[in-house]
Amino acid sequence: MFTKRLISVIALVAILMTSFAAVKAQGGDTLVDVAVKNGSFKTLVAAVEAAGLVDTLKGAGPFTVFAPTDEAFAKVPPMVLEYLLMPENKELLAKILTYHVVPGKVLAADVATMTSATTVEGSDVTIIAGEAGVKVNSANVVITDVEASNGVIHVIDNVILPAITLPEVDPLAVKGNILTAGSSTVFPVSRAVADLFRNEGFADNIEVASVGTGAGFERFCKAGETDIANASRAIKGSETEECTKIERDPFGFFVGVDALAVVVGKETSYVTNLSKADLAKVFSGEAKTWQEVNPEWPADEIKLFSPGTDSGTFDYFVEIIFEKKKDPILNAPGIQFSEDDNVLVQGVAGTKGAIGYFGYAYFAPNADKLNVISVEDVAPSLESAESGKYPLSRPLFIYTTAKIMQEKPQVAAFVNYYLTVSNDLYGTEEGKIGYFPVNSDALNLNKLAFLALTAAK
Repeated sequence: MFTKRLISVIALVAILMTSFAAVKAQGGDTLVDVAVKNGSFKTLVAAVEAAGLVDTLKGAGPFTVFAPTDEAFAKVPPMVLEYLLMPENKELLAKILTYHVVPGKVLAADVATMTSATTVEGSDVTIIAGEAGVKVNSANVVITDVEASNGVIHVIDNVILPAITLPEVDPLAVKGNILTAGSSTVFPVSRAVADLFRNEGFADNIEVASVGTGAGFERFCKAGETDIANASRAIKGSETEECTKIERDPFGFFVGVDALAVVVGKETSYVTNLSKADLAKVFSGEAKTWQEVNPEWPADEIKLFSPGTDSGTFDYFVEIIFEKKKDPILNAPGIQFSEDDNVLVQGVAGTKGAIGYFGYAYFAPNADKLNVISVEDVAPSLESAESGKYPLSRPLFIYTTAKIMQEKPQVAAFVNYYLTVSNDLYGTEEGKIGYFPVNSDALNLNKLAFLALTAAK
Protein backbone atom coordinates (compact mmCIF):
# COMPACT_ATOMS: atom_id res chain seq x y z
CA MET A 1 0.00 0.00 0.00
CA PHE A 2 1.02 3.63 -0.26
CA THR A 3 3.09 5.22 2.44
CA LYS A 4 1.40 7.25 5.19
CA ARG A 5 2.91 10.37 3.67
CA LEU A 6 1.18 9.72 0.34
CA ILE A 7 -2.14 9.01 2.07
CA SER A 8 -1.98 12.24 4.06
CA VAL A 9 -1.29 14.33 0.96
CA ILE A 10 -4.16 12.65 -0.89
CA ALA A 11 -6.50 13.38 2.03
CA LEU A 12 -5.52 17.04 2.07
CA VAL A 13 -6.34 17.60 -1.59
CA ALA A 14 -9.28 15.20 -2.05
CA ILE A 15 -11.83 17.99 -1.54
CA LEU A 16 -10.33 19.94 -4.45
CA MET A 17 -11.65 17.54 -7.16
CA THR A 18 -12.77 19.52 -10.23
CA SER A 19 -12.51 19.23 -13.99
CA PHE A 20 -9.92 20.94 -16.11
CA ALA A 21 -12.64 22.88 -17.81
CA ALA A 22 -13.28 24.63 -14.50
CA VAL A 23 -9.65 25.18 -13.49
CA LYS A 24 -7.44 27.76 -15.10
CA ALA A 25 -4.41 29.58 -13.87
CA GLN A 26 -5.57 32.49 -11.74
CA GLY A 27 -3.28 35.47 -11.48
CA GLY A 28 0.07 34.12 -10.38
CA ASP A 29 -0.88 30.44 -10.19
CA THR A 30 2.20 28.35 -10.92
CA LEU A 31 2.28 24.85 -12.40
CA VAL A 32 2.14 23.38 -8.90
CA ASP A 33 -0.78 25.63 -7.88
CA VAL A 34 -2.77 24.59 -10.96
CA ALA A 35 -2.11 20.89 -10.29
CA VAL A 36 -3.16 21.13 -6.64
CA LYS A 37 -6.32 23.14 -7.37
CA ASN A 38 -7.33 20.76 -10.13
CA GLY A 39 -7.50 17.73 -7.86
CA SER A 40 -6.80 15.17 -10.60
CA PHE A 41 -3.08 15.11 -9.79
CA LYS A 42 -2.98 14.07 -6.14
CA THR A 43 -0.33 11.42 -6.68
CA LEU A 44 1.77 13.70 -8.87
CA VAL A 45 1.62 16.47 -6.27
CA ALA A 46 2.63 14.01 -3.54
CA ALA A 47 5.55 12.81 -5.65
CA VAL A 48 6.71 16.35 -6.47
CA GLU A 49 6.67 17.13 -2.76
CA ALA A 50 8.57 13.92 -1.85
CA ALA A 51 11.20 14.64 -4.50
CA GLY A 52 11.76 18.18 -3.24
CA LEU A 53 10.75 19.72 -6.57
CA VAL A 54 7.99 22.06 -5.40
CA ASP A 55 10.21 25.15 -5.37
CA THR A 56 11.66 24.25 -8.77
CA LEU A 57 8.24 23.92 -10.41
CA LYS A 58 7.09 27.12 -8.74
CA GLY A 59 10.15 28.89 -10.14
CA ALA A 60 10.31 31.33 -13.03
CA GLY A 61 10.57 28.66 -15.72
CA PRO A 62 8.97 28.56 -18.13
CA PHE A 63 8.42 24.80 -18.15
CA THR A 64 6.26 22.41 -20.12
CA VAL A 65 4.94 19.56 -17.96
CA PHE A 66 3.53 16.31 -19.33
CA ALA A 67 1.39 15.59 -16.29
CA PRO A 68 0.10 12.06 -15.52
CA THR A 69 -3.31 12.01 -13.85
CA ASP A 70 -4.14 9.94 -10.79
CA GLU A 71 -5.64 7.37 -13.16
CA ALA A 72 -2.29 7.19 -14.96
CA PHE A 73 -0.45 6.65 -11.68
CA ALA A 74 -2.99 3.96 -10.76
CA LYS A 75 -1.50 1.84 -13.57
CA VAL A 76 1.80 1.80 -11.68
CA PRO A 77 1.98 -1.05 -9.13
CA PRO A 78 1.45 0.38 -5.62
CA MET A 79 4.66 -1.16 -4.30
CA VAL A 80 6.59 0.74 -7.00
CA LEU A 81 5.04 4.03 -5.89
CA GLU A 82 5.79 3.17 -2.28
CA TYR A 83 9.39 2.38 -3.22
CA LEU A 84 9.81 5.66 -5.10
CA LEU A 85 8.39 7.69 -2.21
CA MET A 86 10.95 6.33 0.24
CA PRO A 87 13.38 9.08 1.34
CA GLU A 88 16.38 7.02 0.20
CA ASN A 89 14.99 6.99 -3.36
CA LYS A 90 14.46 10.74 -3.60
CA GLU A 91 17.06 11.09 -6.38
CA LEU A 92 15.45 8.36 -8.50
CA LEU A 93 11.99 9.91 -8.01
CA ALA A 94 13.33 13.32 -9.07
CA LYS A 95 14.86 11.71 -12.17
CA ILE A 96 11.48 10.29 -13.15
CA LEU A 97 9.54 13.49 -12.48
CA THR A 98 11.98 15.75 -14.35
CA TYR A 99 11.66 13.35 -17.30
CA HIS A 100 8.09 14.69 -17.53
CA VAL A 101 9.33 18.30 -17.79
CA VAL A 102 10.68 20.10 -20.86
CA PRO A 103 12.40 23.50 -20.58
CA GLY A 104 10.47 26.35 -22.19
CA LYS A 105 6.82 26.78 -23.02
CA VAL A 106 5.78 24.28 -25.68
CA LEU A 107 2.15 24.60 -26.78
CA ALA A 108 0.08 21.92 -28.52
CA ALA A 109 0.67 23.47 -31.92
CA ASP A 110 4.41 23.11 -31.32
CA VAL A 111 4.19 19.55 -30.01
CA ALA A 112 2.32 18.43 -33.12
CA THR A 113 5.32 19.31 -35.30
CA MET A 114 7.98 17.71 -33.06
CA THR A 115 9.42 14.18 -33.10
CA SER A 116 11.29 14.42 -29.80
CA ALA A 117 12.12 16.79 -26.96
CA THR A 118 14.96 16.93 -24.45
CA THR A 119 13.69 16.87 -20.89
CA VAL A 120 15.01 18.54 -17.75
CA GLU A 121 16.19 15.06 -16.71
CA GLY A 122 18.54 15.16 -19.69
CA SER A 123 17.26 12.45 -22.01
CA ASP A 124 14.71 12.68 -24.82
CA VAL A 125 11.04 11.76 -25.00
CA THR A 126 9.63 10.55 -28.31
CA ILE A 127 6.73 12.54 -29.73
CA ILE A 128 4.42 11.08 -32.37
CA ALA A 129 1.63 13.15 -33.87
CA GLY A 130 -1.03 11.39 -35.94
CA GLU A 131 -4.69 11.34 -36.79
CA ALA A 132 -5.50 9.83 -33.40
CA GLY A 133 -3.67 12.62 -31.55
CA VAL A 134 -0.28 13.06 -29.96
CA LYS A 135 1.71 10.44 -28.04
CA VAL A 136 4.66 11.11 -25.76
CA ASN A 137 6.49 7.79 -25.49
CA SER A 138 3.65 5.36 -24.64
CA ALA A 139 1.33 8.04 -23.22
CA ASN A 140 -1.53 9.74 -25.02
CA VAL A 141 -1.88 13.49 -24.60
CA VAL A 142 -5.51 13.81 -23.52
CA ILE A 143 -5.75 17.53 -22.64
CA THR A 144 -3.49 20.28 -23.95
CA ASP A 145 -2.43 23.84 -23.18
CA VAL A 146 -3.43 24.20 -19.54
CA GLU A 147 -1.53 27.40 -18.91
CA ALA A 148 0.10 28.58 -15.69
CA SER A 149 2.10 31.68 -14.84
CA ASN A 150 5.37 29.80 -15.35
CA GLY A 151 4.55 27.40 -18.15
CA VAL A 152 2.01 24.99 -19.57
CA ILE A 153 0.63 21.56 -18.69
CA HIS A 154 -0.31 18.82 -21.15
CA VAL A 155 -2.24 15.98 -19.48
CA ILE A 156 -1.14 12.41 -20.28
CA ASP A 157 -2.71 9.04 -19.52
CA ASN A 158 0.45 7.09 -18.60
CA VAL A 159 3.52 7.67 -16.51
CA ILE A 160 6.54 7.91 -18.80
CA LEU A 161 9.94 6.71 -17.64
CA PRO A 162 13.59 7.46 -18.37
CA ALA A 163 16.12 4.66 -18.67
CA ILE A 164 16.33 2.71 -15.41
CA THR A 165 19.58 0.83 -14.74
CA LEU A 166 19.58 -2.48 -12.88
CA PRO A 167 22.59 -3.85 -11.01
CA GLU A 168 24.89 -5.67 -13.42
CA VAL A 169 24.66 -9.47 -13.37
CA ASP A 170 27.68 -11.74 -13.79
CA PRO A 171 26.24 -15.19 -14.65
CA LEU A 172 29.61 -16.79 -13.85
CA ALA A 173 29.21 -15.73 -10.20
CA VAL A 174 25.58 -16.88 -9.83
CA LYS A 175 25.05 -20.15 -7.93
CA GLY A 176 21.94 -22.26 -7.36
CA ASN A 177 19.34 -24.02 -9.50
CA ILE A 178 16.41 -22.25 -11.21
CA LEU A 179 13.10 -23.88 -12.15
CA THR A 180 10.63 -22.28 -14.57
CA ALA A 181 7.50 -23.74 -16.17
CA GLY A 182 4.40 -22.64 -18.02
CA SER A 183 3.33 -21.18 -21.33
CA SER A 184 4.43 -22.79 -24.57
CA THR A 185 4.19 -19.31 -26.09
CA VAL A 186 6.69 -17.83 -23.63
CA PHE A 187 8.83 -21.00 -23.73
CA PRO A 188 11.04 -19.89 -26.69
CA VAL A 189 11.87 -16.65 -24.89
CA SER A 190 12.68 -18.22 -21.53
CA ARG A 191 14.70 -20.95 -23.22
CA ALA A 192 16.70 -18.39 -25.21
CA VAL A 193 17.37 -16.28 -22.11
CA ALA A 194 18.43 -19.41 -20.20
CA ASP A 195 20.79 -20.40 -23.03
CA LEU A 196 22.40 -16.96 -22.98
CA PHE A 197 22.70 -17.11 -19.19
CA ARG A 198 24.53 -20.45 -19.47
CA ASN A 199 26.70 -19.24 -22.34
CA GLU A 200 27.86 -16.32 -20.19
CA GLY A 201 29.00 -18.61 -17.40
CA PHE A 202 26.08 -19.85 -15.27
CA ALA A 203 27.08 -23.41 -14.36
CA ASP A 204 24.13 -24.71 -12.33
CA ASN A 205 20.83 -26.02 -13.65
CA ILE A 206 18.04 -24.00 -15.28
CA GLU A 207 14.95 -26.01 -16.19
CA VAL A 208 12.48 -24.39 -18.62
CA ALA A 209 9.38 -26.58 -18.96
CA SER A 210 6.67 -26.03 -21.58
CA VAL A 211 3.47 -27.27 -19.91
CA GLY A 212 0.92 -24.55 -20.70
CA THR A 213 0.07 -21.41 -18.72
CA GLY A 214 -2.56 -23.07 -16.54
CA ALA A 215 -0.32 -25.99 -15.62
CA GLY A 216 2.53 -23.55 -15.02
CA PHE A 217 0.46 -21.59 -12.51
CA GLU A 218 -0.59 -24.84 -10.86
CA ARG A 219 3.05 -25.80 -10.32
CA PHE A 220 3.87 -22.26 -9.13
CA CYS A 221 0.80 -21.46 -7.02
CA LYS A 222 -0.51 -24.83 -5.85
CA ALA A 223 2.50 -27.11 -5.67
CA GLY A 224 4.93 -24.26 -4.99
CA GLU A 225 7.66 -26.18 -6.79
CA THR A 226 8.77 -23.63 -9.41
CA ASP A 227 10.57 -20.30 -9.05
CA ILE A 228 9.08 -18.64 -12.14
CA ALA A 229 5.81 -19.16 -14.02
CA ASN A 230 5.78 -18.33 -17.72
CA ALA A 231 2.38 -17.04 -18.84
CA SER A 232 0.68 -15.91 -22.03
CA ARG A 233 -2.13 -14.32 -20.02
CA ALA A 234 -2.48 -12.52 -16.72
CA ILE A 235 -2.87 -14.65 -13.61
CA LYS A 236 -6.48 -15.43 -12.64
CA GLY A 237 -8.00 -14.54 -9.29
CA SER A 238 -8.40 -18.21 -8.42
CA GLU A 239 -4.72 -18.81 -9.16
CA THR A 240 -3.70 -15.85 -7.01
CA GLU A 241 -5.80 -17.33 -4.18
CA GLU A 242 -3.93 -20.63 -4.55
CA CYS A 243 -0.65 -18.71 -4.35
CA THR A 244 -1.81 -16.91 -1.21
CA LYS A 245 -2.50 -20.24 0.50
CA ILE A 246 1.20 -21.10 0.24
CA GLU A 247 2.28 -17.55 1.15
CA ARG A 248 3.26 -16.53 -2.36
CA ASP A 249 2.42 -13.03 -3.59
CA PRO A 250 2.85 -13.29 -7.38
CA PHE A 251 4.03 -10.40 -9.52
CA GLY A 252 3.98 -10.48 -13.32
CA PHE A 253 6.72 -8.87 -15.38
CA PHE A 254 5.51 -7.84 -18.86
CA VAL A 255 8.25 -9.29 -21.09
CA GLY A 256 6.92 -9.23 -24.66
CA VAL A 257 4.02 -8.70 -27.03
CA ASP A 258 2.55 -11.48 -29.14
CA ALA A 259 0.34 -10.99 -32.15
CA LEU A 260 -1.47 -14.32 -31.87
CA ALA A 261 -1.26 -15.79 -35.36
CA VAL A 262 -4.32 -17.32 -37.02
CA VAL A 263 -2.93 -19.48 -39.82
CA VAL A 264 -3.97 -21.65 -42.74
CA GLY A 265 -1.96 -23.97 -44.95
CA LYS A 266 -0.66 -22.97 -48.36
CA GLU A 267 -3.48 -24.93 -50.05
CA THR A 268 -5.98 -22.73 -48.22
CA SER A 269 -4.38 -19.47 -49.34
CA TYR A 270 -7.76 -18.07 -50.45
CA VAL A 271 -8.50 -17.38 -46.77
CA THR A 272 -6.74 -14.06 -46.18
CA ASN A 273 -8.98 -12.25 -43.69
CA LEU A 274 -11.61 -13.22 -41.12
CA SER A 275 -13.70 -11.18 -38.71
CA LYS A 276 -14.04 -12.18 -35.08
CA ALA A 277 -17.57 -13.32 -35.91
CA ASP A 278 -16.16 -15.49 -38.71
CA LEU A 279 -13.65 -17.03 -36.29
CA ALA A 280 -16.45 -17.83 -33.85
CA LYS A 281 -18.42 -19.44 -36.65
CA VAL A 282 -15.40 -21.47 -37.78
CA PHE A 283 -14.04 -22.60 -34.39
CA SER A 284 -17.45 -23.57 -33.05
CA GLY A 285 -18.00 -25.85 -36.02
CA GLU A 286 -21.05 -23.86 -37.14
CA ALA A 287 -19.38 -23.44 -40.52
CA LYS A 288 -18.29 -26.82 -41.84
CA THR A 289 -16.86 -25.66 -45.17
CA TRP A 290 -15.06 -22.50 -46.23
CA GLN A 291 -17.85 -21.78 -48.71
CA GLU A 292 -20.20 -21.37 -45.74
CA VAL A 293 -17.93 -18.58 -44.49
CA ASN A 294 -17.58 -16.87 -47.87
CA PRO A 295 -19.61 -17.98 -50.92
CA GLU A 296 -16.67 -17.10 -53.18
CA TRP A 297 -14.40 -19.66 -51.49
CA PRO A 298 -14.26 -23.40 -52.32
CA ALA A 299 -16.38 -25.93 -50.44
CA ASP A 300 -13.29 -27.40 -48.75
CA GLU A 301 -14.03 -29.00 -45.39
CA ILE A 302 -12.72 -26.93 -42.47
CA LYS A 303 -10.31 -28.77 -40.16
CA LEU A 304 -9.64 -27.20 -36.76
CA PHE A 305 -6.43 -27.13 -34.71
CA SER A 306 -6.21 -25.47 -31.30
CA PRO A 307 -3.89 -25.25 -28.30
CA GLY A 308 -5.06 -27.39 -25.40
CA THR A 309 -7.17 -26.19 -22.50
CA ASP A 310 -4.15 -25.73 -20.18
CA SER A 311 -2.77 -23.17 -22.62
CA GLY A 312 -2.96 -19.42 -21.98
CA THR A 313 -3.29 -19.08 -25.76
CA PHE A 314 -6.49 -21.13 -25.62
CA ASP A 315 -7.81 -19.01 -22.72
CA TYR A 316 -7.01 -15.78 -24.54
CA PHE A 317 -8.60 -16.93 -27.81
CA VAL A 318 -11.75 -18.04 -25.99
CA GLU A 319 -11.92 -14.73 -24.13
CA ILE A 320 -11.68 -12.62 -27.30
CA ILE A 321 -13.64 -14.77 -29.76
CA PHE A 322 -16.19 -16.49 -27.51
CA GLU A 323 -16.45 -13.97 -24.64
CA LYS A 324 -14.93 -16.53 -22.22
CA LYS A 325 -17.44 -19.27 -23.13
CA LYS A 326 -15.45 -22.48 -23.69
CA ASP A 327 -18.28 -24.83 -24.71
CA PRO A 328 -18.53 -23.70 -28.36
CA ILE A 329 -14.91 -24.53 -29.15
CA LEU A 330 -14.71 -27.57 -26.89
CA ASN A 331 -17.73 -29.09 -28.65
CA ALA A 332 -16.59 -28.25 -32.20
CA PRO A 333 -16.76 -31.51 -34.23
CA GLY A 334 -13.36 -33.01 -35.02
CA ILE A 335 -11.26 -30.25 -33.46
CA GLN A 336 -7.73 -31.36 -32.56
CA PHE A 337 -6.10 -29.98 -29.41
CA SER A 338 -2.43 -30.04 -28.48
CA GLU A 339 -0.28 -28.38 -25.84
CA ASP A 340 2.64 -28.60 -28.29
CA ASP A 341 2.55 -25.70 -30.76
CA ASN A 342 4.88 -27.55 -33.13
CA VAL A 343 2.23 -30.28 -33.45
CA LEU A 344 -0.31 -27.58 -34.38
CA VAL A 345 2.08 -26.15 -36.99
CA GLN A 346 2.51 -29.53 -38.65
CA GLY A 347 -1.21 -30.30 -38.44
CA VAL A 348 -2.30 -27.10 -40.18
CA ALA A 349 0.50 -27.25 -42.75
CA GLY A 350 -0.26 -30.84 -43.68
CA THR A 351 -4.07 -30.76 -43.78
CA LYS A 352 -6.13 -29.30 -46.62
CA GLY A 353 -8.69 -26.77 -45.40
CA ALA A 354 -7.08 -26.53 -41.96
CA ILE A 355 -6.95 -23.49 -39.70
CA GLY A 356 -5.26 -23.03 -36.35
CA TYR A 357 -3.84 -20.41 -34.02
CA PHE A 358 -0.74 -20.03 -31.83
CA GLY A 359 1.96 -17.54 -30.86
CA TYR A 360 3.51 -15.55 -33.71
CA ALA A 361 6.92 -16.99 -32.84
CA TYR A 362 5.72 -20.37 -34.09
CA PHE A 363 4.46 -18.90 -37.37
CA ALA A 364 7.56 -16.83 -38.23
CA PRO A 365 9.96 -19.78 -38.81
CA ASN A 366 7.23 -21.70 -40.65
CA ALA A 367 6.11 -18.98 -43.08
CA ASP A 368 7.15 -21.25 -45.96
CA LYS A 369 4.46 -23.75 -44.88
CA LEU A 370 1.74 -21.45 -43.54
CA ASN A 371 -0.10 -18.24 -44.35
CA VAL A 372 -0.99 -15.86 -41.53
CA ILE A 373 -4.36 -14.18 -42.02
CA SER A 374 -5.63 -10.74 -41.05
CA VAL A 375 -8.32 -10.38 -38.38
CA GLU A 376 -10.87 -7.61 -38.87
CA ASP A 377 -8.73 -6.43 -41.85
CA VAL A 378 -5.68 -5.90 -39.63
CA ALA A 379 -2.53 -7.94 -40.21
CA PRO A 380 -0.33 -8.88 -37.24
CA SER A 381 2.78 -6.68 -37.07
CA LEU A 382 4.93 -4.78 -34.58
CA GLU A 383 2.86 -1.61 -35.02
CA SER A 384 -0.55 -3.30 -34.89
CA ALA A 385 0.41 -5.53 -31.95
CA GLU A 386 1.89 -2.76 -29.82
CA SER A 387 -0.94 -0.32 -30.56
CA GLY A 388 -3.61 -2.95 -29.95
CA LYS A 389 -5.11 -2.47 -33.42
CA TYR A 390 -4.61 -6.15 -34.13
CA PRO A 391 -7.54 -7.78 -32.29
CA LEU A 392 -5.48 -10.74 -31.06
CA SER A 393 -2.43 -8.94 -29.69
CA ARG A 394 -1.58 -9.79 -26.09
CA PRO A 395 1.10 -9.32 -23.44
CA LEU A 396 3.46 -12.09 -22.32
CA PHE A 397 4.60 -12.46 -18.70
CA ILE A 398 6.93 -14.14 -16.27
CA TYR A 399 5.69 -14.39 -12.67
CA THR A 400 7.69 -14.70 -9.47
CA THR A 401 7.58 -13.20 -5.96
CA ALA A 402 9.66 -10.84 -3.84
CA LYS A 403 10.18 -13.62 -1.30
CA ILE A 404 11.51 -16.06 -3.88
CA MET A 405 13.95 -13.51 -5.28
CA GLN A 406 15.15 -12.52 -1.82
CA GLU A 407 15.58 -16.11 -0.63
CA LYS A 408 17.10 -17.31 -3.91
CA PRO A 409 19.55 -14.73 -5.27
CA GLN A 410 20.01 -16.85 -8.39
CA VAL A 411 16.34 -16.28 -9.31
CA ALA A 412 16.70 -12.53 -8.81
CA ALA A 413 19.83 -12.56 -10.96
CA PHE A 414 18.03 -14.49 -13.71
CA VAL A 415 14.99 -12.17 -13.68
CA ASN A 416 17.33 -9.16 -13.78
CA TYR A 417 19.13 -10.71 -16.76
CA TYR A 418 15.80 -11.58 -18.43
CA LEU A 419 14.60 -7.98 -18.23
CA THR A 420 17.93 -6.76 -19.57
CA VAL A 421 18.22 -8.99 -22.66
CA SER A 422 14.74 -10.21 -23.69
CA ASN A 423 13.78 -7.20 -25.83
CA ASP A 424 16.86 -7.81 -27.99
CA LEU A 425 15.70 -11.34 -28.82
CA TYR A 426 12.54 -10.30 -30.66
CA GLY A 427 12.01 -9.70 -34.36
CA THR A 428 10.84 -11.34 -37.56
CA GLU A 429 14.28 -11.70 -39.14
CA GLU A 430 16.15 -15.00 -39.13
CA GLY A 431 17.55 -16.00 -35.76
CA LYS A 432 15.07 -13.86 -33.81
CA ILE A 433 12.01 -14.92 -31.82
CA GLY A 434 8.89 -13.77 -33.64
CA TYR A 435 7.36 -11.65 -30.91
CA PHE A 436 7.60 -7.91 -30.38
CA PRO A 437 9.47 -5.92 -27.72
CA VAL A 438 7.80 -4.08 -24.88
CA ASN A 439 7.96 -0.30 -25.20
CA SER A 440 10.52 1.70 -23.24
CA ASP A 441 8.05 2.82 -20.57
CA ALA A 442 6.92 -0.76 -19.91
CA LEU A 443 10.50 -2.01 -19.86
CA ASN A 444 11.57 0.63 -17.37
CA LEU A 445 8.49 -0.03 -15.22
CA ASN A 446 9.59 -3.69 -15.13
CA LYS A 447 12.97 -2.57 -13.87
CA LEU A 448 11.47 -0.33 -11.20
CA ALA A 449 9.26 -3.22 -10.09
CA PHE A 450 12.32 -5.45 -9.86
CA LEU A 451 14.11 -2.90 -7.68
CA ALA A 452 11.04 -2.52 -5.46
CA LEU A 453 10.49 -6.27 -5.08
CA THR A 454 14.11 -7.08 -4.28
CA ALA A 455 14.25 -4.21 -1.77
CA ALA A 456 10.98 -5.13 -0.04
CA LYS A 457 11.20 -6.11 3.61
